[in-house]
Amino acid sequence: MQTLQVDLGHSQYRITIGSGCLGDRALLASEIPGSGLMIVTNTTVARLYLAKLRASLDGRNVSECILPDGEQHKTLQTAGWVFDELVGKKINRDGVVLALGGGVVGDIAGFAAACYQRGIGCVQIPTTLLAQVDSSVGGKTGVNHSGGKNLIGAFHQPLAVIADTDTLSTLPDRELSAGLAEVIKYGCIADPQFLDWLDSNMEELRGRDVEALTYAIHRSCEIKAAIVGEDEREQGRRAILNFGHTFGHAIEAATDFERYLHGEAVALGMLMAADFSRELGLIDAAAQQRIDGLLRRAGLPTEAPKVGAARALALMRMDKKVLSGKVRLVLLERLGSGIVVSKYPQRALETTLREHFA
Repeated sequence: MQTLQVDLGHSQYRITIGSGCLGDRALLASEIPGSGLMIVTNTTVARLYLAKLRASLDGRNVSECILPDGEQHKTLQTAGWVFDELVGKKINRDGVVLALGGGVVGDIAGFAAACYQRGIGCVQIPTTLLAQVDSSVGGKTGVNHSGGKNLIGAFHQPLAVIADTDTLSTLPDRELSAGLAEVIKYGCIADPQFLDWLDSNMEELRGRDVEALTYAIHRSCEIKAAIVGEDEREQGRRAILNFGHTFGHAIEAATDFERYLHGEAVALGMLMAADFSRELGLIDAAAQQRIDGLLRRAGLPTEAPKVGAARALALMRMDKKVLSGKVRLVLLERLGSGIVVSKYPQRALETTLREHFA
């Protein structure tokens, strides 16, 4: 097993990555405090891993809340079901929510933990590649609104992150590819050498080589932990972690959160952000084509839905990075270096949107 520390100054927590974490009673006992535990999961993950986790927590007071599966259920109503279970099971302020699942489960469970009794502990136990490399780390929690992605939420850092790489063996190929989008993102914004490694190891990653996947998860979490440690509340550099997300969130909202997995929408958004970066003269065509090639090799979509440029821009204006009515975008000043840009020719953005959405 490998471990990383997220250091926020006022608090710290550990990320544990490795095979067999769900069955490691000693690890779970050391990382999960609390006298009352509530496992929040979904119908798909529950069939695969709920019994195993419960068995490893034998002797603890454990209850469960099983949610429907899918991004379309990431709503206030679903979060309300978690609150109902927490109240019904009489979980107190020393209780802990265990988020067993992918990014949707982690975001809903973390949001419920942030709000319930003004905040109780949460341990993230991600079971998808996307959640293991991204959404389980950093404390962002929330639910969607019909007007946009993750518009209702809170920062609530977990007590620990426990990523069992064995869970990736049951992950559908499409979900694995969606997770690789976030892995590629880290190379684009922060580590050109990691991009080189991904170029050389994409086939191994898609073939679920354990050593390759473990390294990709570790390096992704290492990059995110360092950035979150500098800027927990996204007042500055942390915003670069949203490379591709402003475009991607618009795609998800425009298609009612049903057509694309989050990672697929982010992949499309990364292509648009790279295209816009080239349009502004920040990167050249070769850099843009390299990103396109990596995403294609990862099995990700490369053609955006034709929802219309005006509709896409309206949804982008609801993004959380909008300030004073201006859509701030994460672009690339070069491969391996992301920047947040708020001043750019509006016509250039409209041209990019028409090329991809019209």
